[in-house]
Amino acid sequence: MFILVNKDSLYNTFGIESFKLLESAVDTMAPSLVEYHLTALSEYSQEAYFNKRDIENSISIGEYNLYIDYGENIYLEVNSSQDNFTQGFW
Repeated sequence: MFILVNKDSLYNTFGIESFKLLESAVDTMAPSLVEYHLTALSEYSQEAYFNKRDIENSISIGEYNLYIDYGENIYLEVNSSQDNFTQGFW
């Protein structure tokens, strides 16, 4: 599932001016705070179609992937695959 994120909200949340600065801003924050902000951004955004051929740049942050396309739209993908190791044995 891809979510179209409001670019201004993302930039204001992390205190940055461009997508290129996002990775360094995230590196200076606690992982739980980053996850909190990304979850909050996804709650108020809408699901959207995203063509992966249009990716200009991407950032992976834990179970989250952020993509920027050539039209400067930013998409958030949440990988919610939870592995249950005990089921694999039975």
